Amino acid sequence: MLLLNYEYPPLGGGAGNATANLARELAGLGVAVRVVTAAFKGLPRREAVDGYAVRRLPALRRHADHCSPLEMLSFMGSAAVALPVLAREFRPDVCVAFFGIPCGPAAWVLKLLRGVPYVVSLRGGDVPGFQPYDLAGYHRLTGPLIRFLWRQAAHVVANSRGLAALARTSAGQTPIAMIPNGVDTALFTPASELSREGPVRLVFVGRLVRQKGLDVLLDALARLPETACFELSIVGDGPLRRELAERARRLGLGDRVRFAGWVGRADMPELLREADAFVFPSRDEGMPNAVLEAMAAGLAVAATRIAGNEELVEDGRTGFLVPPDDPAALASVLTRLIGDRNLCWRLGAAGRDKVVREYSWRVVAGAYLDLFRKEPIILSS
Repeated sequence: MLLLNYEYPPLGGGAGNATANLARELAGLGVAVRVVTAAFKGLPRREAVDGYAVRRLPALRRHADHCSPLEMLSFMGSAAVALPVLAREFRPDVCVAFFGIPCGPAAWVLKLLRGVPYVVSLRGGDVPGFQPYDLAGYHRLTGPLIRFLWRQAAHVVANSRGLAALARTSAGQTPIAMIPNGVDTALFTPASELSREGPVRLVFVGRLVRQKGLDVLLDALARLPETACFELSIVGDGPLRRELAERARRLGLGDRVRFAGWVGRADMPELLREADAFVFPSRDEGMPNAVLEAMAAGLAVAATRIAGNEELVEDGRTGFLVPPDDPAALASVLTRLIGDRNLCWRLGAAGRDKVVREYSWRVVAGAYLDLFRKEPIILSS
C-alpha cells in the first residue's frame, strides 16, 4: 500500500501525523506500506520507520509548518513523475492520496500508467465550500479538477461527518465515505499528578491563521473577570503571530498569554500534560487531531460547534461547545473552567475515556482495510 502526502512529520500538522499513525497501524496489521512525501532540509531521502518505508521526493519547501501553493505544485509535479517509476520496485495494490490536491493528480497518473487504484482522503481545504472566507477563489479554480479526481477514485473518504456532508454538496453521484481521524492513546496520556497550585493553564495548539479563531479567543479572554486566574500558551506559528501578539498586548493580556512557537512532535505529549484545559476556537475543521490529542491527554476542551469538534466534544460531558465567532459565549465557558479545576478534571477524564473507546488508530486502520475490501483491493503482506 502506498500512502501519498506532501506533509509527513516533521512537516505539516494533522494530516501528516495521520499519515504516520495510519502507516504504523497498517504495518502492524501485516500490510506492506510505503509513504511517499516531500523532501525537506536535513531529512533522509529514504528511511525505515515503525515497520514501513518512507521515500522523500524533491520539492520546494521552505517551512516545516506551512506550504505555499507553488510549493504544493512542485510536489504534485515531482510525485506525478516519480510514482510510476517507484511502482516498478514497489508495486502498490492501492494508493491513498491525502488531499485531493496536491496529491490526487499524482495518484491519478499512477492509476493511468500502472493501473493502481487510488483512494482520496479528504482533509478539509481540499473540499469545495470549506473555509469560504479564504478559499472560495481557489475552489472556483480547482473545483472541476477536484471533482474529476473524485470520480476516478476507487473511494473518497472524509474524516468527519460534517466534512462528508459538505463534500456531498458538490460530489454529484460520487459516494463519500467517512472514516475519522484517530489518536495514539499510549503516547498521549493524562498527567500522573493533578496540580492544584497556581493559575489554571489553558493551551491552544495549531497554525496561527484566521481559520483557527485566535482573534476570538483573545477577545474572549479580555472579557473575563479581573479575578480570573489563568495563563494561556499558544503553541504553533504562522503568518498572524505578530498581529495576534499585538492584539494580546492591546487587550492587556500580554503577561498572561505566551506565544510558544513551533513545538517538536516529541515534546507535545508532555506539553499537554502540563495544562488544565484545551481551547480550540476554530472556524472550520475536518476532524482536528489537536482536539483528539488533548482529549487523550485528559484535558477538558472548550471548542466551537463546527464539523469535527461537535463529533468529538460532548457538550457538558467532555467539554463545552460554543458558536464560532462568539467571544461572549467562549468567555462564559472559560470562566467556568478557570473557576473550577475539579470540573476540568471531570470533563478531561470523560474525554479520555471516549477517545480510548472510539478513536484508536488501530480502529481507523481496520476501517480503511474494510473499505478496500469493498472494491475489492487485494493487499500484499
